[in-house]
Amino acid sequence: QVRLVESGGGLVQPGASLRLSCVASGNMFGINTMGWYRQLSGQERDLVAEITNDAPKYADSVKGRFTVSRDNAENTVYLQMDSLKPEDTDVYYCNANGIQNWKRVTYWGQGTQVTVSS
Repeated sequence: QVRLVESGGGLVQPGASLRLSCVASGNMFGINTMGWYRQLSGQERDLVAEITNDAPKYADSVKGRFTVSRDNAENTVYLQMDSLKPEDTDVYYCNANGIQNWKRVTYWGQGTQVTVSS
């Protein structure tokens, strides 16, 4: 079992920056991908960015503005969000997934609110 705890959300003005952090604890063996999704209430959870074995992947809407990184020693994944826009307002969820005990597993954090508004 893996526990994910996010931090770093908040209210900022358009054009500002925020950095989200997600600390993982528990059995991380086999977890090769960590990343971030976002979801408005009642809608599907969409990929924002993820990193697999040091290879990042981004949604088109955040390319060039967001940067995902991972500190394997600290079991932490970060999302640096620059040039934030009102449409980036959402609840952001940390995700970790991989293969454990021959099964594909996915873990989620509790979510952190990001609000971009003037």
